[in-house]
Amino acid sequence: MAEQTRTRTEYSVKNTTVAVASRMTAILMGFVTRVVFTHVLSESYVGINGLFTDILNVLALSELGVGTAITYALYKPVAEKDTEKQKSIMRLYCWFYRIVALIVLIGGLLVIPFMDVIMKDRPQVDHLTLIYLLYLANSVLSYLLIYKKTLIEAHQLTYIGTLYHTIFLVIQDAAQILILLTTGNFLLFCIIAVVCTVCGNVSISRRADRMYPFLKEREVAPLGQQEKNEIIKNVRAMLMHKIGTVIVNNTDNILLSALVGLGSVGKYSNYYLVIGSVRQVLDQVFQGISASVGNLGVLEDEVHIRRIFETSFFIGQWLYGFAAICLYELLSLFVEISFGANYVFDPGVVLVLCLNFYLTGMRKATLIFRDSLGLFWYDRYKSIAEAVVNLTVSVVLALRFGAAGVFWGTFISTVTTSLWVEPYVLYKHCLKTSVRSYFAKYAKYVAVLAGVWYVTDWICGQMGGNILVKFLLRLLIAAVLPNLFFLLLYGHTREFQEVLAIVKGRQWGINRLRKR
Repeated sequence: MAEQTRTRTEYSVKNTTVAVASRMTAILMGFVTRVVFTHVLSESYVGINGLFTDILNVLALSELGVGTAITYALYKPVAEKDTEKQKSIMRLYCWFYRIVALIVLIGGLLVIPFMDVIMKDRPQVDHLTLIYLLYLANSVLSYLLIYKKTLIEAHQLTYIGTLYHTIFLVIQDAAQILILLTTGNFLLFCIIAVVCTVCGNVSISRRADRMYPFLKEREVAPLGQQEKNEIIKNVRAMLMHKIGTVIVNNTDNILLSALVGLGSVGKYSNYYLVIGSVRQVLDQVFQGISASVGNLGVLEDEVHIRRIFETSFFIGQWLYGFAAICLYELLSLFVEISFGANYVFDPGVVLVLCLNFYLTGMRKATLIFRDSLGLFWYDRYKSIAEAVVNLTVSVVLALRFGAAGVFWGTFISTVTTSLWVEPYVLYKHCLKTSVRSYFAKYAKYVAVLAGVWYVTDWICGQMGGNILVKFLLRLLIAAVLPNLFFLLLYGHTREFQEVLAIVKGRQWGINRLRKR
């Protein structure tokens, strides 16, 4: 068992390290692409990019969240080295994703007649329908062949898929920058994305075939009825989660376009570029351990799982809390420097964006453990309630308060549903103990963050000078002060010592737990 623990830790560290480095590389290239995009093309193209992306994310509901359900189904046969079962599950996955691609294609085509409804002020952009069709093609093609990456991830080798994704993303960004600077042609810009998506999918598929030759075998035994029923049950649960996630996270641009105007979509797209980029880097810290958590759930008891979860939760509150403070202090200055003053939101809008970022981050550890341990059935109705609250409140508040109302709707729906339901399910059905300790920690973490945020904001507010000097001074303060406070307040805790052990190359604290 000790050897298995070491393997899990090594996989987690490698997956996380590669994921963070790759994501930072992709973000750098994506930022340069965005700056060139914003300065070469008009504000209408910026809004179109955000709107079409959100429309296709909504259509991705047809995926039903089956990727999570299939990944969970693979953990046990992978741990038991059951090749035949892995073949059967992957064959089912293959056929399902082909159906998904067809549904997304049909659904995407049906959206075209309603473009004028979705856009409050339709821009004067040439070939608008053709541009949308290229976005649709990119989305449809992303489902083909990429499903094999799931098997690699189930074997705790997430870093391989991450490297392939990053390589083709960098190639795509470099080619798109070249096209924009030399021709300014948005159609070619979109075509490059489609070509890189296809090439990336083919490459990762071939790598999976080389790693797992059984994927090419024609004779595959069908899954037993009990196993099919279990997967179908989990898919049903993940469908509800998918609905909630898509409506909460991927309808903001649609609501902004329909209720406020396409200009607000352009503004939000630039803010989301930065916020989303930071979130993606931090999310990789947790995504890198997801397969190891699934393996842990097969081989360990709830005491060990709880200790690791508490450490993960501690890491999340520190990283996302620190990042939320930095974003609030720097985001608008960064947008003004990079894209221009006409893309800057009011401070109230920036505040709620950063609060939503923090709330989402605080949920990350819980969601990784819930999904990796297969607990998505128990809180399936939560996602529907969250979606209803989000849409209703966002529309009502947007009509009165504009863009800020859309984002406050997201905040309210999260606080009233996910904030308490998700940890309750994890503690009740996996950790087998009261959730009160979690909420006590949550309250402590939020109180500390509020105090640190207030002090940091007050000091940053005293900084003067031109915009570049102000940005650099705030960057220095926001980077140092919150971490110094956190270190003084949390340095003595068991969770911090666990993190320190990981940084020093020691194991995830499980071996020491056995000695106690």
